Amino acid sequence: MTQSPNIEAGLRPAALAALCESAPARKAVRARALDDGLPLDAQQRLEAPAAVPGRPAQPMLVPHQQLKPRPVHTPAGRAVLLHALAHIEFNAINLACDILWRFDGLPEAFYRDWARVAREEALHFQLLAAHLAESGHAYGDFPAHSGLWDMAEKTQDDLLARLALVPRTLEARGLDAAPPIRAKLVAAGDRRAGEILDVILADEVGHVAIGNHWYGWLCRARGLEPVATYAALARQYGAPRLKGPFNLEARRAAGFSEAELAALQQPDASLQ
Repeated sequence: MTQSPNIEAGLRPAALAALCESAPARKAVRARALDDGLPLDAQQRLEAPAAVPGRPAQPMLVPHQQLKPRPVHTPAGRAVLLHALAHIEFNAINLACDILWRFDGLPEAFYRDWARVAREEALHFQLLAAHLAESGHAYGDFPAHSGLWDMAEKTQDDLLARLALVPRTLEARGLDAAPPIRAKLVAAGDRRAGEILDVILADEVGHVAIGNHWYGWLCRARGLEPVATYAALARQYGAPRLKGPFNLEARRAAGFSEAELAALQQPDASLQ
């Protein structure tokens, strides 16, 4: 039975309500309210409204090839980079809320884990949006792309693929990208951005670890070998090829096995 998405109805409908919220600030507030005190019905079947996810009119979404980096040592360049990071976190809120409401019949811990991810992604967005405001800009001021959500749409009917290709692929790239981005921003004099990225990286290790945990759990439940299964899913869904350098320390902390890391570093990467 479909229920309207409201907090009183429980954790998963509240996640759907956050996903459908189009105003970024309100979306973040809704996501941060997805706490462990909300009742949970893992068997509940929910249907998404037509407009999922909720998005503001801005930023304008364009193909990623049209987004050109600007020099980080200029205020405008830093604003563009901070905006790009905020956009990633905005999408990450949607991704966590989507996996939480969309897939039913899983252990309670699955939903509690993704609620935690949603809360932390919302905090990341709030931190970046506030820092962006200090430069006189707001989320929506610059174009962005929708690559993260595109993969969510591709995997909306396949939980195993969602776990493999969103937290373990696209979001895990943040583990590799965050340290050099942090270094550039701090070198340009933006220490506050460096502090925010420290928070984000620490939390993202945990988020990717959650993705790894449930991917492994589902592989074991289905009798599948994780590395070969990942390679097959990456081919099936057209996952982007991953290129180094890789943050192997963070990836190990996030639960990637040595076999997965070895495959990741092969020229014909089976983890691609």
